[in-house]
Amino acid sequence: MDLGAGAGAGPKPARGRLGAPSSGMRAPGTPWARFSAWLECVCVVTFDLELGQALELVYPSDFQLTDKEKSSICYLSFPDSHSGCLGDTQFSFRIRQCGGQRRPGHAGEKHGDSGAPASLQREPAHYFGYVYFRQVKDSSVKRGYFQKSLVLLSRLPFVRLFQALLGLVAPEFFDKLAPCLEAVCNEIDQWPAPAPGRTLSLPVMGVVLQVHIPSRADTPEPGPPEPSGHETLLPAPVVLPSVHELDLFRCFRPVLAHVQLLWELMLLGEPLLVLAPSPAVSSEMVLALTSCLQPLKFCCDYRPYFTIHDSEFKEFTTRTQAPPNVVLGVTNPFFIKTLQHWPHILRVGEPKTSGDLPKQVKLKKPSRLKTLDTKPGLYTAYTAHLHRDKALFRRLLKGLQKKRPSDVQTAVLRRHLLELTQSFIIPLEHYMASLMPLQKGIVPWKTPPQIRPFRQDDFLQSLERSGPQLTCVLKGDWLGLYRWAAHRRGPGLPRPVGARTHLLAHGSPQPPPPCPDRRFFKSPHFDGWYRQRRREMAQKLEALHLEAICEANIELWMKDKSEVEVVDLILKLRERLVRAQGHQLPVKEATLKRARLYIDTAIGSLPKDLQAVLCPP
Repeated sequence: MDLGAGAGAGPKPARGRLGAPSSGMRAPGTPWARFSAWLECVCVVTFDLELGQALELVYPSDFQLTDKEKSSICYLSFPDSHSGCLGDTQFSFRIRQCGGQRRPGHAGEKHGDSGAPASLQREPAHYFGYVYFRQVKDSSVKRGYFQKSLVLLSRLPFVRLFQALLGLVAPEFFDKLAPCLEAVCNEIDQWPAPAPGRTLSLPVMGVVLQVHIPSRADTPEPGPPEPSGHETLLPAPVVLPSVHELDLFRCFRPVLAHVQLLWELMLLGEPLLVLAPSPAVSSEMVLALTSCLQPLKFCCDYRPYFTIHDSEFKEFTTRTQAPPNVVLGVTNPFFIKTLQHWPHILRVGEPKTSGDLPKQVKLKKPSRLKTLDTKPGLYTAYTAHLHRDKALFRRLLKGLQKKRPSDVQTAVLRRHLLELTQSFIIPLEHYMASLMPLQKGIVPWKTPPQIRPFRQDDFLQSLERSGPQLTCVLKGDWLGLYRWAAHRRGPGLPRPVGARTHLLAHGSPQPPPPCPDRRFFKSPHFDGWYRQRRREMAQKLEALHLEAICEANIELWMKDKSEVEVVDLILKLRERLVRAQGHQLPVKEATLKRARLYIDTAIGSLPKDLQAVLCPP
């Protein structure tokens, strides 16, 4: 159970009434199968005078966490000493799964993921932690403060839903403790699976949360969930407008002047450090930034809240190689010094609650920067390729003056970012579609033609006649955005937006150091998009070939074929049937029925001994 040899080795797990983590993962078919469709487990982290942050309990108690995962959860569930959070605070983190086998998936999980937008599919190698932290004065505690966190661990990026769930459960849990938590987990274990495209009613603690699970078939900007049949029941459901979307306008209020430049940095997979005053501001800013590219999946690593105690601290802060493609949200100013070699640093201040537009982050001269007392600002050597949309900024400012609701402002901002991403991706989609073989070249009894390779030079040439500069209202160097390769900074902080010369912290000129290309084509985003699209095209090609076979005359084909060739056809048809039934091939039900009939026909043409082998009793 221990995470270290002594009290100074890090946070320790402590036993609670519901039991500590055991060594066995849940097997399929256990009572927690439905619970597992939503959550991995629920953790409670408390502050122990002797142990520091301690894992008080995990529920269900049979869920396995490695020592490294326990340590990360303990540290990331509490704001660090620089935040000074009093009262109740909600934030989130994301950690890498450390070793061990992934728990067995629940029924329909793969099918569910195939219908979900790429950006909302389950994380296969990471956990999301959704935290509700309470720190209040308590004279009955030696230290004078009650400090405890309730954490929901999940592979689903449903931040809006799980924040709402914590808002209902955590206050009650802090009063009644374990019995309340056990009852809530049992209620979640009765929820229907989060199937894409469905509107679900999720009862918990006398409240019904009504949510829509997004699907690929949804329009880019769906409205709130349609009322379900449960709307006539009491209590009336609490309708969540989204399971995952944050209030983008509120998150970006201090950086609206640079939101387009930040979108470019996210698109290119650039390393970015976000220094915020609290885990809540840090995690929301990072999640807002990573959502900028939707519907394109954000394929780089990102950590909404990160501390110096994280097991990957050394990996992310090493200077022996280029900074990794990661967006880090931190609250400790120490990171400014540790990561001063990173090319982009965003420092944001305390959020303003007034209705006016908060002071926008300013551009500072490098000579005025102080390593441990850096003023709010966006420090980067990058120059935006696209012209800033001043009309958008004026529209948002006018909305503030007219007291337009934040969700309307968010819709304006999200639509702008969506149009940017679509303008960038559509030429890639068109070129990718041109690599697909023509349907007339797909014949029944021959191997289907191959998808042609993606050639960057050919694509770049196609931009001159079909690039976003021809259709997008926003002007700028779109071609340069595809081609872009930037230089890394030397020692010292990166310079602010708009600076044109490379400077060290003390202000002396420095030539830009050589660095490898940072083209979009080499970014994780392009790799993720290309792999997904090529996989979909390969599945479509396989489905078209199966349809061609099912439309042909199989009896005529079998007349001059050997038994080996017929058996080979049977095995291939069976393999494709399995893939199609597992929703891996886009095939109509009529085609599947015809394929089964062809298999039966082909088996019937074989000798009895072969039939017995292919169709054992």
